[in-house]
Amino acid sequence: MRPPISTIRPSVLDDVCWRCTQHLQLQQHVQLHLARSSKSTTSAQIAAARSTRRFFSKASPPRASASQSFGAGYFLSNALLTRGRSTIAPSTGGGGSSSTRLPEASRNAGTTTADSAAAAAAATIISLESETTILPHRRRQAAAAKHRIATPDAADDSPTSSLPPDASSILAGVAARHPADSLRRKLSAFLSLSKPRLTVLVVLSAMVPYALYPVPAFLSSSALVDAAPSLSPLTLLFLTTGTTLCSAAANALNMLYEPDTDSKMSRTRTRPLVRKLLTTRAAVLFAVGCGVAGTAALYLGVNPTVSFLGAANIALYAGAYTPLKRISAVNTWVGAIVGGIPPLMGWAAAAGESATADGGWRELLFAVDGSSLGGWLFAGLLFAWQFPHFMPLSWGIREEYKAAGLRMLCWVNPARNARVALRYSLVFVPLCVGLCAAGVTEWSFAVTSAPVNLWLISEAVKFWRFEGHKGSARGLFWASVWHLPVVMVLALAQKKGMWGRVWRSVTGEPLQDEGAEDEEWEEEEEDES
Repeated sequence: MRPPISTIRPSVLDDVCWRCTQHLQLQQHVQLHLARSSKSTTSAQIAAARSTRRFFSKASPPRASASQSFGAGYFLSNALLTRGRSTIAPSTGGGGSSSTRLPEASRNAGTTTADSAAAAAAATIISLESETTILPHRRRQAAAAKHRIATPDAADDSPTSSLPPDASSILAGVAARHPADSLRRKLSAFLSLSKPRLTVLVVLSAMVPYALYPVPAFLSSSALVDAAPSLSPLTLLFLTTGTTLCSAAANALNMLYEPDTDSKMSRTRTRPLVRKLLTTRAAVLFAVGCGVAGTAALYLGVNPTVSFLGAANIALYAGAYTPLKRISAVNTWVGAIVGGIPPLMGWAAAAGESATADGGWRELLFAVDGSSLGGWLFAGLLFAWQFPHFMPLSWGIREEYKAAGLRMLCWVNPARNARVALRYSLVFVPLCVGLCAAGVTEWSFAVTSAPVNLWLISEAVKFWRFEGHKGSARGLFWASVWHLPVVMVLALAQKKGMWGRVWRSVTGEPLQDEGAEDEEWEEEEEDES
């Protein structure tokens, strides 16, 4: 409830607004009228309320005929009025304190009937202002401030407080609402077992390097009449399908390993195995089936190297990362390696289509001419991104990790948790420059990616300084959420040679590479001889 402004010196409000001056005049008029009258308190309250309504309905600003006017209480958020608030003391009754603050004139008066009526009238004015003049956005701000005071840790430190519901939890809830033998229940539960949002992120991180692979024919096309070089859509289909199935298998095995710890955390307690929506046997069959089908699709539709990387990712995630969560904080680094493998899979898939030798793993991943460097740079980018993303996310639920017995750096060593996030956020600048130097993107990418990289670094510095407090964890988490897609889109928009080819197609100017020019020069010499 907003306090009255009659105790504020008029000189303070002279240059603030016209409504404040009118409000002072109104209260003085009401108090003078009630002091001279001898009616009862109830009649005085009614008269004051009617007077207040008539005044605010007729009032208008002096410079314009505004159709909407605000009460004087609206302007009490002005910093100039903070001193006036300190002069208002709450009135107390016999049993406790009252939420109504009375004007100074009422507190200095005696116990006469007129003074009591004036005090009640002032209280009525305050009540009317609180109910009718507080705008909706100010009520929302007050409710948010009240929530922050009630739960300071959850509101200030946890980035999960504003996250949308987890996809696995939503699907598990859908499955629980259907009969036990229904097909929709089983499909929703199996889809929940695969962690759909995480799987989508894994697939996208494999598709972007595949699209950015510098196809030699794309960069050295000799004429516009040539067919536009591109990668095989069929290979891309097998890549996305196989990667999706491998990710689903790894996630299902992860849930099979730790249903007891999942039940102890608010973020994971609604997973399908915790809620007994699926039997353990069904989950095992789902995981094994997805793993076999995924690696087979990668082997037959892409190449053996990519298939091996997909199988290795399942083994690392389910066989190394998941058990290590109970043993050591090193599990985060192992999980980051798991996140860095899908970009390498996408790069190796594209390199296999342009291979000139046997197409083995040495040529695709460790080419002598350095053409495989781009894949490792993308893998390093996804590896480094895991830390500024996961460290602030885990900070908000550090007590739950501790209670579940999972050794995460957020509670084992909070200071190091913040240092690691800052350390790896600095790596993105040289990685983006490296993609330009490797011929994956144009050099303009180093410039356009700098602002988002600096934004992530600045949020990581705050996270390091405050060790997650004062909203720094939430700031870094959301910066990481936006950072990765922005960098990927910028890289796709500035692929090496893409805009040059577009320009040549628009202007009709053919471009011949140096090899073609040398061949033509040799042919001319032979003709002359």
